Amino acid sequence: MKPANSILASFGTTVFEVMTRLAIEHQTINLGQGFPDEDGPDSIKAMLDTATREGSNQYPPLLGIPELRQAVASHNQRFYDLDVDWQTEVMVTSGATEALAASILALIEPGDEAVVFEPLYDSYAPMLRRAGAEVKFVRLQPPHWDMPRDELAAAFSPRTKLILLNTPMNPTGKVFNGEELNFIAGLIRKHDTYAISDEVYEHLIFDAVEHLPLITLPGMRDRVIRIGSAGKTFSMTAWKVGYVTAAPNLLGLIAKAHQFLVFTTPSNLQRAVAFGLDNEQDWYTQLAIDLQGKRDMLQTALTGIGFDVLPCGSTYFMNADFRPLGFKGTDVEFCRHATIDAGVTVVPVSALYATPDVDHLVRFCFCKKYSVLQGAVDRLREFFGS
Repeated sequence: MKPANSILASFGTTVFEVMTRLAIEHQTINLGQGFPDEDGPDSIKAMLDTATREGSNQYPPLLGIPELRQAVASHNQRFYDLDVDWQTEVMVTSGATEALAASILALIEPGDEAVVFEPLYDSYAPMLRRAGAEVKFVRLQPPHWDMPRDELAAAFSPRTKLILLNTPMNPTGKVFNGEELNFIAGLIRKHDTYAISDEVYEHLIFDAVEHLPLITLPGMRDRVIRIGSAGKTFSMTAWKVGYVTAAPNLLGLIAKAHQFLVFTTPSNLQRAVAFGLDNEQDWYTQLAIDLQGKRDMLQTALTGIGFDVLPCGSTYFMNADFRPLGFKGTDVEFCRHATIDAGVTVVPVSALYATPDVDHLVRFCFCKKYSVLQGAVDRLREFFGS
């Protein structure tokens, strides 16, 4: 038989799926896969029920229902003083990953280059390469994940079509500051490129740090595609409702890709998310405070066990160096060791690099109940000692 697509065939099963299967097999405490074990506010679940029973369950509009697009525009105004026309600059997608795919397909042609920071969310490179891009990776170095400006500038060329930015950033927990974002914006203007800005963790930031969307900086309004996620904002990751904010000329192109990927997103979910954005702001702004407490608890415990814990300023995730424990293998080997022998599953950070030569870090997910985190800590402490 003729071969299938060579690009997609070259990628294995995602590391999250591999580790989750191993966790199930060994009945471990799974701190590997990034989803909360507590749902978001009851009010939006009640609205989902009402919308399903009383609303239309037929195809909603391609761009999304007006209520949600208006809510996204209002959210942009409240938090970032960003004036958005909901009719021409907002589109609802089936999760942020679909928004990423549609945006990439709208902009990339074979032979284009795309700049991406690593470590990175594992879907970026496959989607860019499948669209025909040559991906230029710029590595952030642990432990502080500083942005190497000279390397970033060197990654841009006349063929650069876009930079894909993730801030707040998974898996590093980094929040790009104003100086870094202004430097990126300068490169975008200089090389006449675009930016896809993945901001799904915008409300999950700690230590009173503020999130600055790239789209709000001078000259970026017509060049940046801003992506948000109800799944992350409301801890409802199964709902798969995302939203794109972009200038009309860009949004029109993204909508053309969107219509041939999924066409639209379930209307009952859209209505529930619209209600949540407008009426549950206290809930999703409090979420970061709650997660910060869990971060602090886990960081203190892992440090006491002997891990070298890296700074974490955002997201669900904390990275730690296991070498002080005396383990001599790779991060993949350590994750199997911790899963099978200690009963706690984590993720190897090397899986989130294009060239997996950083092999001494593992990622812990802390958006779990305190009892779950404590159970994991107890197992790790018992196995590795203090």
